[in-house]
Order: sequence, then C-alpha cells, then structure tokens
Amino acid sequence: MRITFAVRGDHIQLDQLLKAANLVTSGGAAHLAVEAGQVEVDGRPEQRKRAKLRPGQTVSFDGRQIVLVAAGG
Repeated sequence: MRITFAVRGDHIQLDQLLKAANLVTSGGAAHLAVEAGQVEVDGRPEQRKRAKLRPGQTVSFDGRQIVLVAAGG
C-alpha cells in the first residue's frame, strides 16, 4: 500500500510521521518500531527515531510505503 503524506514546513520527524500517518498508536510505539529495525527510509534501515524527513523521501513500514510531498505542491 502506498500513502502520500504532505509535509508542512521543510521537514517532519520520523516518529511524528508514523503517528500522523496513523501507522502507530503513539510516539512510544513509533520509537519501538524504529528501535526494532522495522522502518526504512529511502530503502535503508533507519535507527534515528527523530530523523528529519523531507519531501521526496520514502518511508517503508509494516508493508506500507509513505511518499513525502510538499504541502500544497
């Protein structure tokens, strides 16, 4: 499943994205998923819970791909 997510501003933190996209129920669950190596950014495992993500990047988690785009664009 592919999800398009509009980023307001220049970035969003990984943990905030997972919660905002309704892929986890809390920030703590997002942290656990990242720590467990379940999240990839642009095809590579991401270990930073608060990695700054920008439009053009793709996040993979739980069989879903989240494509980041600029809000209003």
